[in-house]
Amino acid sequence: MHSDTIPPVVTMTESTAKPRIAIGSDHAGFFVKEIIRKHLESAGYAVDDQGTSSEESVDYPDFGKAVGERVASKQSDVGIAVCGSGIGISIAANKVCGIRAALAHDVITARLAREHNDANVLALGARIVTPAAALEMVQAFLTTPYAGGRHQRRLDKITQIERDNRP
Repeated sequence: MHSDTIPPVVTMTESTAKPRIAIGSDHAGFFVKEIIRKHLESAGYAVDDQGTSSEESVDYPDFGKAVGERVASKQSDVGIAVCGSGIGISIAANKVCGIRAALAHDVITARLAREHNDANVLALGARIVTPAAALEMVQAFLTTPYAGGRHQRRLDKITQIERDNRP
């Protein structure tokens, strides 16, 4: 199902331009992040790489936060965050106000993250999914529009939880 080009997502931005993508990983996710970054750049996406730049040990919260902040500040339209399991980096990204980072393990969960949850960051586990599967999941995430409707009520509740818990 992998394709060499990822179609643009018109619904994520006001224009017809491809979305700007912030990407980041820790050392465990570096290899998969690089495959995704190179693929997206070759497909014409503007990719804002937040690091890391090697397989030297680093802390995933730094990179989850960096991706989340780029998306929350609207410097990027969406984000992709990769660590060994995807769990830690998704938790870190979700600490940034306005971020809905979703950990996906397959194309179905990547698609539902956008369709039902309007996720703005896709989290992946480099030790869980193959690089080929990661590319398919990124494609599903970028090409699936948010369905709205009954899902908006639930997102509004999540936003209210976030507001209620601000310091």
